Amino acid sequence: MPEAGPRAGGDDLAAWMSHQGERAERALDAALPAVAGAVDGLGAGGLLEAMRYAVLGGGKRVRPLLVYAAGEVSGAAPEVLDAAACAVEFIHAYSLVHDDMPCMDDDEMRRGKPTVHKQYGEAMAMLVGDALQALAFEALVKPLRVAGSLAMAKVPVAEMVGVLATAAGANGMAGGQALDLGAVGKRLSRRQLEAMHRSKTGAMLAASVRLGLLGGGLPAPDTAAAAAAYADAVGLAFQVVDDILDVTTDSGTLGKTAGKDMAQDKPTYVSILGLAESQRLASDLGRRARGALEPLGEPALRLAQLADFVVDRVN
Repeated sequence: MPEAGPRAGGDDLAAWMSHQGERAERALDAALPAVAGAVDGLGAGGLLEAMRYAVLGGGKRVRPLLVYAAGEVSGAAPEVLDAAACAVEFIHAYSLVHDDMPCMDDDEMRRGKPTVHKQYGEAMAMLVGDALQALAFEALVKPLRVAGSLAMAKVPVAEMVGVLATAAGANGMAGGQALDLGAVGKRLSRRQLEAMHRSKTGAMLAASVRLGLLGGGLPAPDTAAAAAAYADAVGLAFQVVDDILDVTTDSGTLGKTAGKDMAQDKPTYVSILGLAESQRLASDLGRRARGALEPLGEPALRLAQLADFVVDRVN
C-alpha cells in the first residue's frame, strides 16, 4: 500500500466521502427530470422513472468524488463542481445500463438490484442510456444559465464539454468497450490490456479529475501535468482492483455478479498476471498516483486519499 503522505481511511476521509456523496446524490436528484412532469399516457413517465432508477440510491460515486477532490485544488465554485459531478455520473450510469444488456455483458444485477433492462425491458434500457448521455451535457452547462455569475466568467466551458465528449466517445469509454467485446476469448498482452482499460475505465476517471480542475479556470501547466499523471495511475488502479475483486469477492458484496469475467473468458489482469502480481500492481499504482500529487501540496489531500480508497476498496 502507499506509504508516503497522509493515509487514507479513518473518520476524516469517511466523513468527507459521506458528505460529498450526499451532496452528489442531491445534485443528481435535482438534475434528473421529475416523473410527475411527464406527459400522461405516452410512456415518457416510464422513461423518466427508469432514468432515476438507474442513477439514484447506489454506487460508490467515485467519479463525483474525484470531481470534488480536484475542485479543492482548483477552488472551483460549488455549482460548477455539482454540474461536473452530475455529468460524469450520468455518463457512467448510461454506460452501465448499456453494458448490462444481453447484447453486451448480459448481467441481471447492478448495485444490488435488478439491472435496468430486467426491470424495465431492453427497449426502455436503450432509451435510458441515450437520455442519460444527453442529460450529462445539459447538466454540465447548466451553471452558465445563472446570469451575471462572476464564478462562471473564468470557466472554460467549451473545453470542459470537449473533455467529457472525448472521454465518453470512440477514443475513450465507448472505444474501450468495443475493444473489450473484441477481446473475449483472446489472450492479450499486458500492453494491449492496459490500452483497453485506459480507454474503457480510465478515460472517464481522468475526465472527472480534469473537469474538477477546469471548473476553477485553466490550470497552470505543472498543475495539469501532475493531475494527469495522478488520474492515469488511479484510472488503471481502479480497473486492476475490479479484476481482483471479480475473483476474490462474492456477488452480495460487489453488488453485481462476481466471477463474470472468467465465465465469459475475458482477459483481465488476474488472468494475465496472476492474483498476487495484480495485487502488487494495484499497490504500485496507488503509490504512483500519490507521488504525482506531491507538487500540489495540501490542497491535493483528498485526491491522495482517494487513491488509497480505490486500491483498498472491497466492492
